[in-house]
Amino acid sequence: MKARIRGIYTTALTKLLLDNGFEIIEPSLTIKNRFGLADNLMQPDMKVKDRYDMQGIRVLGKPETVEKFKVILQEALPDVITRMWIVNVDGIYKGKIVEVHGDTVYVDIGNGVVGQLHKSDVPQAAEGESLIVQVERRRIGAKQPILTTNLKIVGEYAILVQKSRVGVSLKIRDISKRAELYALGARLAPEGWGIIWRETSAKTQTSVLESEVMALAEKAKTLNEKAAVAETPSLLIEGLSFMDVEFPFLSKRTMDKFRAHVAPTLDGHHFYKSCGGRVSSALEMAEKLLEDGQNESMVKDAFKQQILYEFPEEGSTVDVEHVKLSGAVFHLGQAEVESVSDKALKYGRTIRSNGFYDGLGVEKEAGDKAISETEFGEFYIATSYFSADGTLKGKYINLNTPVEVYPKTLRYVDLEVDVCVLPDGTTKVLDMEKLEKALERGLISKAFFQKILEKVEEIKRVYGS
Repeated sequence: MKARIRGIYTTALTKLLLDNGFEIIEPSLTIKNRFGLADNLMQPDMKVKDRYDMQGIRVLGKPETVEKFKVILQEALPDVITRMWIVNVDGIYKGKIVEVHGDTVYVDIGNGVVGQLHKSDVPQAAEGESLIVQVERRRIGAKQPILTTNLKIVGEYAILVQKSRVGVSLKIRDISKRAELYALGARLAPEGWGIIWRETSAKTQTSVLESEVMALAEKAKTLNEKAAVAETPSLLIEGLSFMDVEFPFLSKRTMDKFRAHVAPTLDGHHFYKSCGGRVSSALEMAEKLLEDGQNESMVKDAFKQQILYEFPEEGSTVDVEHVKLSGAVFHLGQAEVESVSDKALKYGRTIRSNGFYDGLGVEKEAGDKAISETEFGEFYIATSYFSADGTLKGKYINLNTPVEVYPKTLRYVDLEVDVCVLPDGTTKVLDMEKLEKALERGLISKAFFQKILEKVEEIKRVYGS
């Protein structure tokens, strides 16, 4: 299996994948030097790049390759979250129109997914009508995928495009090669389809290109046959799998160790890289000094001094990012850091609105104070709720990945399970079924699930009466 990797996790993931029998495609100069790799310009089975928030990666590739990668990640990283999109990217579906609203046509493609299609694609669209659609590469991972009726069938060297002409990738600059591919495409294109030659076609034998186009044409024929008899909604042609991966505290720490096998790596490397800005720049400078043979202890001390004032201290105000297993991010509001050390964190929030504390069975009132405490590396936050006059209303233990303290933010992934502790010491476990569902969906590993079960029992012993 072949993977192309880019971003701040590249070295660690390259180490992990090479150890598991993968080939690395288009390695950067740095990666080639670190691992002794040669140039490899083959088409990857899977592409990996950073998420926009640097808290993980986005993976797009062949279903069997992405699934293998998911298994590797869950076995190697203790708290990794793997979110598979249930929609096939480039997948072709027989869908049913469920609503037409303005310029948007809503199409049910199965598994509870309704995609969006622009009305210009189907001017005479009517509710209940069946039609063949394909998932576009725009808004990958969205709840409602973008669809099109302009179908394409993707190969390693060529793409068949319905009702189109022959085209050649702009990355192929050799004029004679472009002319050769245009002529070959005109000769091979099946009726009703055009051919777009991908960059990889430029260095591939003509016989191989001919064989692939024949296979793609057979796929197009099969598509028509399936569409005529398939139920609605259903998947007609499988596309690519997409996976969003979250690397919480322990996953970043584990990848630091992978990276340290092949390059000078300060403790917390991937956390500091995900901070971005001055922190990331200071890290790069420090590790460059290590590469140049500078004293490790002196470099570490200088780095810590340089970034010291970038992070919250007692009295600082921070945003609390409460990330759900689904990937949704909830901002719980501003909190004031009451104390922070190398081992533990304590912060407080003032409740702004009235409501009800689920599980505690008591009223939530504006002006209540929530005091949260956790130890770094621990899988829970203990929050005590007090009324305005200081009376304890109850304690809520939130199971989560270990808290990470960023320059302006506290961040963790909520693991759905909570333990309520009433003033009399009675404990009650909430929402365990949500964590069980996360395991069933493959969001977390079985080992991680078991770890949280053990932690729940520990919390009940420690905080219960």
